[in-house]
Amino acid sequence: MRIFNTLTINTNTMKQFRTFFIAVALTLGVTAFANAQSKIAHIASQELVESMPAFKDAQSQLEKLTKTYDAEIRDMMTEAQKTMQRYESEAPTKTEEENAKRAQELQSTQRRIQEHGQNAQQDLQKKELDLLKPVYEKARIAIQKVARAKGYDYVLDSTIGSGVIMADGFNLMADVKKELGI
Repeated sequence: MRIFNTLTINTNTMKQFRTFFIAVALTLGVTAFANAQSKIAHIASQELVESMPAFKDAQSQLEKLTKTYDAEIRDMMTEAQKTMQRYESEAPTKTEEENAKRAQELQSTQRRIQEHGQNAQQDLQKKELDLLKPVYEKARIAIQKVARAKGYDYVLDSTIGSGVIMADGFNLMADVKKELGI
């Protein structure tokens, strides 16, 4: 009988220990799961950037520069066309050698116009980068600041075409605009 009582006590102790162990494991698991849950928010970053006054100013500057380059190229082409028409009308009275020189001159002018157009395009791209980089950086910093203040671990870009299919989580747009003063 004594052996039976000792086994019963040991079995009961083992059951209690197992129950305690399972309870501790569950508690740790739930705590780890809760801590592993990341807070996620979203924002349409392109919409935010486009609403910023600095972006609108940059767009305005780029439009002015584009118009300036367009006008320069248009003027160069108009001048080249006038020269070509004049050369064509004078061609019968000129020697073949002079007409050949004029044709080369027109080709050279055409190349200069094309080069000017390419240089203008490159300059516009560089200017766009110079003007918009600080705007995007300011938006990024504001998004990070607001997300950290609100305790978000991740912020997804919900701009159309950015890869986010559904954005039902917290939208940071109003808070970030407030941070930027817009």
